[in-house]
Amino acid sequence: MIFVTVGTHEQPFDRLVSEIDRLVEQAFITEEVIIQTGFCTYKPKYCTHSRLYPYEQMVDFNQRARIVITHGGPSSFIMPLQMGKIPIVVPRQKSFEEHVNDHQLSFARYVETHQKNIIVVEDIADLKTVIENYDTLTRAMSASLGSNNQQFNEKLEKLVNRLF
Repeated sequence: MIFVTVGTHEQPFDRLVSEIDRLVEQAFITEEVIIQTGFCTYKPKYCTHSRLYPYEQMVDFNQRARIVITHGGPSSFIMPLQMGKIPIVVPRQKSFEEHVNDHQLSFARYVETHQKNIIVVEDIADLKTVIENYDTLTRAMSASLGSNNQQFNEKLEKLVNRLF
């Protein structure tokens, strides 16, 4: 199953939702697809969808999905990471009137470069290739989030042990 979420921002993200629906229509994607469409004006014809899903259902979809495709909102791509999955992140872009600025694009690029645990798709035409090569692309990646609290506690413990 593929789960797609566009978040709850009031500007539509039709570019992502219509592309996923097109890939299902063309039978490029043959597995079940569930889309949380938010405020999209495009209504999928070939995918199960709802404007919003309850939080528990979003958790379930993230857990069951083979691939999670999300917009660039951190809370949407952190959930699959917490479940050990590498999300495909398609940031909303100002040029398509999907958001008020390009903060999702900047942040997603930063995370991809520094954490190396998400796959960013800026050009929607590249999404098909990324889905097709998902297993190969993610094979060497780690969904680890690396807890700053854990790192701090480990360093503090070492310091305390040295003192005593």
